[in-house]
Amino acid sequence: MTVSGTCDLHIHSNHSDGTCTPSELLNLARKAGLTAAALCDHNTVSGLPAFLDAAQAMRESGEPCPAAVPGVEFSTVWREYELHILALFVPEEHFSDVEALLELPKLRKEQSNRDLVARLSAAGYALDYDELRAATPDGYVNRAHVAAALVERGHVASRTEAFDRLLGNDCGFYVPPQRLDAFEVIRFIRSVGAAAVLAHPLLTLDAETLESFLPDAVEAGLDGMEVYYSTYDAATQAQAREIAARYGLLESGGSDFHGGNKPDIAIGCGYGALSVPAEVYEGLRRRVETRNKCN
Repeated sequence: MTVSGTCDLHIHSNHSDGTCTPSELLNLARKAGLTAAALCDHNTVSGLPAFLDAAQAMRESGEPCPAAVPGVEFSTVWREYELHILALFVPEEHFSDVEALLELPKLRKEQSNRDLVARLSAAGYALDYDELRAATPDGYVNRAHVAAALVERGHVASRTEAFDRLLGNDCGFYVPPQRLDAFEVIRFIRSVGAAAVLAHPLLTLDAETLESFLPDAVEAGLDGMEVYYSTYDAATQAQAREIAARYGLLESGGSDFHGGNKPDIAIGCGYGALSVPAEVYEGLRRRVETRNKCN
């Protein structure tokens, strides 16, 4: 069955490093004419109840409403690489299980960020971690918030400069926290009845390295990978689609929209050329629905 329209299965709210509330995201998705939108905040599901409530309210009001897909983006490690794994269609009854899995990584992340702010302050870039924490919806702080604070205090001219000079992995201030194992996370996602999708693989890995990861990932239960992404050109998209097909993976894709923190990326269309067919959403939805009926 051919499904018309487009979707965006990778967006972020102010519950991680985006600037829009979950309900604002849904309104943007509706205005963009999307068939479906997936909220995939980094390492938290705290924004999902508001996201789903906004969809319910929109439907009850009689307004056209995109399908609201509950998701989360896990930060994981494989070998020396940081890989991001999306869980899509996370059942509400398993939100607490996701948060339980993420409890220790969150503590490690917070300590990493506190250490980052302390090192910056000692070097003359005065920041207050507790002020940063108080300004976020649920106390979640990451480097995007630190970058914004550095700009606000006049230490740098832009967020890009902040990452290039101070916040990058090789700048001497930021030490990444210990992350969850990629295969462990894939198996967990499958265990809670969600779809496991590798986010923007050719942004992080070259094709050869990606293909050394995929056999074990597929065995662990990887369902799909993003073949549509804001920064992919036509050649990269074609390469990603070919690799996904060869490993029997479903296609996925999204803009990685962050609102004001990535102002050039628009929901649904990225830098302007992105178009994720609604069939991508339907394929993943059917996979999850069929598998969960059989379990």
